[in-house]
Amino acid sequence: MAQKKAPSGRKSSVRTARNASSRPLGFYLILGAITAAGVGGLAYTALKSGPSTTVADAPVPLTPGSGTARGYMLGDSSAAVQIVEFADFECPSCARFATITEPDVRTRIIETGLANLTYFDFPLPQHSNSQPASNAAACADDQGKFWAMHDQIYARQHEWSTYATKNPKGSLRAAAQAAGLDLRAWEECYDSRRHQARIDANAAEAGSRGVNSTPTFFIGGKMYTGAMTYDEMKAAVDTARAAAAGAPGSDTGR
Repeated sequence: MAQKKAPSGRKSSVRTARNASSRPLGFYLILGAITAAGVGGLAYTALKSGPSTTVADAPVPLTPGSGTARGYMLGDSSAAVQIVEFADFECPSCARFATITEPDVRTRIIETGLANLTYFDFPLPQHSNSQPASNAAACADDQGKFWAMHDQIYARQHEWSTYATKNPKGSLRAAAQAAGLDLRAWEECYDSRRHQARIDANAAEAGSRGVNSTPTFFIGGKMYTGAMTYDEMKAAVDTARAAAAGAPGSDTGR
């Protein structure tokens, strides 16, 4: 269908300009508010939804702690299934997993002996304060409190992240205090960067396994990219346990 042609010429242009200028100020205020709300809604949706989990065969054998890399284990070291996590302390998706999903994983999977969890820090270059956070957590491990510090760091991510400060030490020190650390010993370790070699080795381990985003999990020979839900992780653990139970000489009757 042919469209009706718009009127042309100088009179039409003047009429259009006059009509536009006669609109009340409130019209533009309302239009601006609608536009801002739309942009804000899109931003909120993008932040809320986050990346979905993808699954692939693990590109290399699952060997926690291989070479000079040393992760931080939680749970029974003899558990039939190992959950290996590579995460960045400044990664929002990692924080979402640590603060929302991981509490259920700990109580219903780790503490019941279905699996153990080993955390490898993988500081990403775009997160300037992730290295200091890894340093802070490694120093907490000297006092047997890595996981307490891990929880505090993620819970306070908004206080010490790159977007919040250029000098995260004060906020990380507050996290160390909340985790119950000896602050003098922690600060001496933090300032000396005593565990930088371990942090670098853990990052290298991530690279050797083909990890290029956080969080990434390895469970039963599968690589899971993205912040897993509890149900997704439980299903992956159950599948890995079933596979282990069918292996010759296996003993997973717990």
